[in-house]
Amino acid sequence: MKKVWFAIGLLFLLLSIIPVISVAKEMQNKELDYQVIPDEAIRLRILANSDSEKDQDVKHKVRDEVNEVITEWVKDIDDIEEARQLINDRLPELEEVIKDTLKKENSDEDFELEYREDVSFPAKLYGNYLYPEGEYEAILVTIGEGSGANWWCVLFPPLCFLDFFNGTSVAEGEEAQAQAEEEEEEVEVEFFLFKWLGLS
Repeated sequence: MKKVWFAIGLLFLLLSIIPVISVAKEMQNKELDYQVIPDEAIRLRILANSDSEKDQDVKHKVRDEVNEVITEWVKDIDDIEEARQLINDRLPELEEVIKDTLKKENSDEDFELEYREDVSFPAKLYGNYLYPEGEYEAILVTIGEGSGANWWCVLFPPLCFLDFFNGTSVAEGEEAQAQAEEEEEEVEVEFFLFKWLGLS
């Protein structure tokens, strides 16, 4: 008789968990959306020489220096034409910043600095925000062969916030999301099971 009551209780428990999981999934799917980037924006894209740990570290150092410098330049500007002119005029300074950074990192790689309206960007998932691929106005820094993983953000208006630093590819993001959903379901089951058995 105890086994019957246990089976009935377990069935009731499972039936009560299903709606909770469904709601959690729906909320999570709604969070995956586009973070609005203005039509008139200036991005920064940096291509590493390779995917080696050293080359990726160099890319991050260049990223930090370039972002810091340009953010300082445009912090009091709210007109994109003014920002464009300023950046164009100061590209030689930016080249020196990159050159000095590579020197500090003991990197002997060459680099190319471009400011164009047609820089190609891959689709990217940053946190809960999905950014579509396309061609955008941007500063492009190519270090060495430029065959390593890229990093990008929006320089103007300034949107290079910390979440962008941990971007993953769309495929990686979907895989991570699926894993998170699976782990969430396991946690929910364990929580209700322990509560039902009086162990929580």
